[in-house]
Amino acid sequence: MTKEDGLLLAFYGDDFTGSADAMESLSASGYRTVLFLETPTPEMIERFDGIRCIGVAGTSRAKRPADMEQELRPVFRRLAEMKVPIVHYKTCSTFDSSPEVGSIGRAIEVAREYFSGQEVIPLLAGAPPLGRYTLFGHHFANIQHTVYRLDRHPVMSKHPITPMGESDLRIHLGEQTSEYIGLMNILELDGSMDTVRERFKEKLGHPGILLFDVLDDERLSVAGRLIWETAGDRSSFVVGSSGIGYALKSYWQSAGFEPGSHQKPVSVKPSDQVLAVSGSCSMVTRHQIENALEQGFHGIKIPAEQIVKSGSTPRELLDQAISLLQAGYSVIMYTAMGPDDESIAETRKHFNEMGMEDFQSGEHIGGQLGRWMREIVLATGVRRIIIAGGDTSGFVTRQLGVYGLEMMIPVSPGAPLCRAYSTDEKMNGMEVALKGGQLGSPDYFVKVRQASSI
Repeated sequence: MTKEDGLLLAFYGDDFTGSADAMESLSASGYRTVLFLETPTPEMIERFDGIRCIGVAGTSRAKRPADMEQELRPVFRRLAEMKVPIVHYKTCSTFDSSPEVGSIGRAIEVAREYFSGQEVIPLLAGAPPLGRYTLFGHHFANIQHTVYRLDRHPVMSKHPITPMGESDLRIHLGEQTSEYIGLMNILELDGSMDTVRERFKEKLGHPGILLFDVLDDERLSVAGRLIWETAGDRSSFVVGSSGIGYALKSYWQSAGFEPGSHQKPVSVKPSDQVLAVSGSCSMVTRHQIENALEQGFHGIKIPAEQIVKSGSTPRELLDQAISLLQAGYSVIMYTAMGPDDESIAETRKHFNEMGMEDFQSGEHIGGQLGRWMREIVLATGVRRIIIAGGDTSGFVTRQLGVYGLEMMIPVSPGAPLCRAYSTDEKMNGMEVALKGGQLGSPDYFVKVRQASSI
C-alpha cells in the first residue's frame, strides 16, 4: 500500500488509556484508526475498510526494563516489517517514566535495533488539546484550569510509582539513557518554513534524540511537517504523546492524504446505565467519582484485602453490583478515592507482605477487576462500561476478551467512547470508555452515560 491509500502510521501505546488517547487524536479528524490489544496480522487489518492508522495497546509503562524489553521486541519487529511511514512509541502526555519503571530511554534503545539507519529520533510530548506544553525543554500540564510545571504538579509530583521530580524532559530522560538529547525550541520553530527546515537540518547533524517544544497548534503543525518529512521512503521511529498524532494529521490534511472514505458514520444512543471500575488513585478520578455519586451512581469501595487476594471473588460485592444494575442503576466499583486514601498504603502493605513490588501491582489489580467486571457484564447484559486507570486498564480489557477498539464518539479529550471488537459474541460491540488518571472533566462518568450522536 502507498502513503496515498495505505497505512500512514502505526503506534504502540505504553499504557492502555494512553493508547485510546492516541487513537482519538487520529480518529477525530476522520483518519480511521483501530486499536488492537496485540500486534495485528495483515488479515486482521484487512477486516477494516479504509483503515489509515493502527495502534497496539501495551503495558510497558508499568514494567521493569527487562520486562519491557520482552514485551517490546516482538512488537517493534512486526511494526518495522510493516514498513509504515511512521512508527510511534506513544508515551503518556505527562511523561510517566523512570529508570526503574516504564523507562522511555530503554524503549528507545531497544527500538534502535529494529529501525537501523535512523540517527535522530524525534521526541514530542506536548499536546495542547490535552493541556500539555513543552517550553525550552520543560514540561507543563493543566489540571482544573491551572497549568503547572510538571515537578510542581499536584498529581504528577506525587505519582505513587513514577513521581515527577524534574520538569526538564532532557534531564528526566537523560537518567534513562546515555543517548544525546537535543532540543528544537519554541523560537527555532518560528519563521518561514525554509528557515525552520535549515535549523532542523542542523539538529539532525547530531545523532541521538531530538525533543520538540510545543506551545500551540501552529508550532505543533510545523513539528508534524518536519517529523513527516524525515520519514522519506523508510519507516521513521518517533516517540511522544498523542501530540504526535495531532501534529501529523495537520500535515496530512494539508498534503491531501485521504482519511479513509469507507468508514461509516456511527449512531450512538445515550445509555440508561453504565458499569465503571477504577484502579486509579488520582485526585482527578476522585472528583469524577464524587460527582457521579452526587448524580445518582452507586459506589462500591473494594476493600484492600479483596483486591490483593489472588483469584478471590468478593461474592457479596459482585452480587451487590449485579443487583443494582438489574434494578436500573449505574455502578462504580473503585479501589481508592484519591491519592490520600488510606487504602493505598494498606494495599501496598499487603502486596509487600506477598513479596510483590509496587510496579507489579497494576497487573494484579487489573486482572482482578477484569475478571469481576466480566462476571458482572455476563450476569446483567450491561453494554456500556468505563475503565479508569492507565496502569490497569489494559489488564482489565484483556480479561474481557476484547481484541480491538475503535472510537465511536469523543467524550472528553483523550478519553473517548469506543466500540469493542471481540471473538466472543457476548462482548462484541460493547461500548467502552477508557480514561487515564489525569484525564476527563469532573462530570466524566455522567458524560459517558449520556454520550450520544443523536
